[in-house]
Amino acid sequence: MYCWEEAVRYSELDTDGQMALPSVLNRLQDCCIFDSEEIGVGLKFLKQEQRVWVLSFWQVVICRYPGLGEHMKTFTWPYDFKGFLGYRNFKAEDEAGEVIAYANSIWTYLDTQTGMPARVPKEVQKRYVFAPPYEMEHAERKILLEKDMQQKEPVRAMRSLMDTNQHVNNGKYVMLAEEYLPQNFKVREIRAEYKKSAVLSDFIYPKVKELDSRYIVSLENEASEPYAIVEFREEHV
Repeated sequence: MYCWEEAVRYSELDTDGQMALPSVLNRLQDCCIFDSEEIGVGLKFLKQEQRVWVLSFWQVVICRYPGLGEHMKTFTWPYDFKGFLGYRNFKAEDEAGEVIAYANSIWTYLDTQTGMPARVPKEVQKRYVFAPPYEMEHAERKILLEKDMQQKEPVRAMRSLMDTNQHVNNGKYVMLAEEYLPQNFKVREIRAEYKKSAVLSDFIYPKVKELDSRYIVSLENEASEPYAIVEFREEHV
């Protein structure tokens, strides 16, 4: 199990002085990158092998949002590989060992030359240290779109949204989707399903639906095909 500890920085805070949701997600994403780098299957290795890990789905539960200077331990570990899919858990704790957040995620191993899924080689699997799955209620991977979703103004995928794969980063989709929540809506759980990759200068067409204590935001291309679908909940279920 990999652990990364760092204090909450000012740049990670929201207007309430608490860690912003995108900052929490960035911690989780950075933690798994550091894990792969430490065992020698990080970005350089993937580039040489013409492979990339793409996040397909994650479910993140926020127990509380820490404040400035709080030391936060972020843990991550894989618990299974199936064909071209990797399954990974996350947990974040404060200095007292209380859980701040936890998550389940599903990743797809892609061939960057063909854009198609590729089986995870045994020699790659053996590098990782497995641990049992985190005990949590697993939400459905597929997020169903609602009828009569409200169309919002399109957003262009700018350079600030790109990552090393030249795609809009996983956390940036959530950041874009979060803009359509009411200001007093405190997110306690999200599901994010990733369908397609938006690249530089693509237009993203948001559609939003408010439901009981939750919002669904679909970020789509011009043909109404989702790049990502995000569900936000005020209460953990």
